[in-house]
Amino acid sequence: MFSTALTDDAYLFPLEVRHAEEFLAHMDRGREYIGEHILLPDFAADLDSARAFLAGYAQKTATDTGRLHGIRVDGALVGGVLFRTFEADTGNCEIGCWLEPAAAGRGLVTKACRTLIDWAFQERSMHRVEWHASAANSKSLAVARRLGMTREGVLRENYLHRGVRQDTEVWSVLTHEWPPARTA
Repeated sequence: MFSTALTDDAYLFPLEVRHAEEFLAHMDRGREYIGEHILLPDFAADLDSARAFLAGYAQKTATDTGRLHGIRVDGALVGGVLFRTFEADTGNCEIGCWLEPAAAGRGLVTKACRTLIDWAFQERSMHRVEWHASAANSKSLAVARRLGMTREGVLRENYLHRGVRQDTEVWSVLTHEWPPARTA
């Protein structure tokens, strides 16, 4: 796919198997923070599992069913965005994100997601981009709002996160709604 600047010191790039050691170190730095609402750190518990996770997304990229991108700040991997699902034949996909605490609050996830959503609608002619987030994850829900997505509903207790059932909010944006008017 592509690498692109998000700010003067941050950029988005394809996250690949060759980045496994760096990805694991990043997960280790943000394991507790990232794992508060998603299981990603559990899938990268050691170098072998980090490689396997990245290889799974390499396979998704090769089969056009998903994408994985990292976010670097001053050269260090600090987070990422992904198309968890990408169904080109139906025009539907789901975007997601994560970030370690040191990079939070800079708008990097919102900028990175805008970049991927632009690509999905403009380059791939997708029709719908979904956002699924724990109802307790206020930061993730705020990103969906900033992206101009519409809250469609709540899947009650559908997500088992470390032994606890959680509600998931589902948000989306359709191609004819993009790009939304940007607010301050």
